[in-house]
Amino acid sequence: MMANGTNKMNDPQLQAQVAAAKAYEALFVPALFKQWPPVMASAAKIESGNRVLDVACGTGILARELAARVRPKGSVTGLDVTPGMLEVAKSLAPKIDWKHGNAEALPFPDHSFDRVVSQFGMMFFPNRIKSMREMLRVLAPRGRLAVAVWDTLESMPAYADEVELLERTAGTPAANALRAPFVLGNKKNLLKIAQDAGVAFAEVKTHEGTANFPSLRALVESDLRGWLPLVGVHLEEAVIQETLEEAEAELRQYVNPQGRAVFKISAHVLSGSKP
Repeated sequence: MMANGTNKMNDPQLQAQVAAAKAYEALFVPALFKQWPPVMASAAKIESGNRVLDVACGTGILARELAARVRPKGSVTGLDVTPGMLEVAKSLAPKIDWKHGNAEALPFPDHSFDRVVSQFGMMFFPNRIKSMREMLRVLAPRGRLAVAVWDTLESMPAYADEVELLERTAGTPAANALRAPFVLGNKKNLLKIAQDAGVAFAEVKTHEGTANFPSLRALVESDLRGWLPLVGVHLEEAVIQETLEEAEAELRQYVNPQGRAVFKISAHVLSGSKP
């Protein structure tokens, strides 16, 4: 459960989560995630008046964007397992219904939503088939779902090169933490998860996007200080500084003439219906 009461923000663990979530919202959302809600809305066929559930909502970029599409008669609920993410999400959009919960046991009755979406969260679900079955359970008859995951690491050389750098400077746990978002990049495997879960008319489409960070340092530092702590990998400051220094030389091909780190990215969007 999320912490309650006036002293909840005095919890050191929650404070650390909130700090990481604020860094996530400030760096990752504009650079990576803000471009995908229109794609998700199209895949899920979001309409005015829909009741929408956003699973693994993070700091809420998808939920916020979809809320504007379904109001005034529709509603959006955002669910995440990390209290710190939800604290930041609530501060940004207090009128959205934010819930703490696990994707494998959604805390909602059957047929509660017209649409269920999940943007770049399913890679981290321990039991993906069970989670998708839960999404189907809470969908109303003929409801639709849409789930976005990243393409393979090999399809995004900038991140592949950063993983190699981290392997050398920070070790395998850090490198594996950066590999984790790309583990569902195989389209056939993603489609099989949907089929095994019972999704009707399941299909997977690949969409191109662009990563756009203020600088190369911002790209790498957002991973070292933002992403890695979120998944439990904490690096010594000396290791962070060494990695940042080496990145300036090894990843410079991804810097544009304006000094920004800009490169192509791609994602798979799985969509389908409740049987």
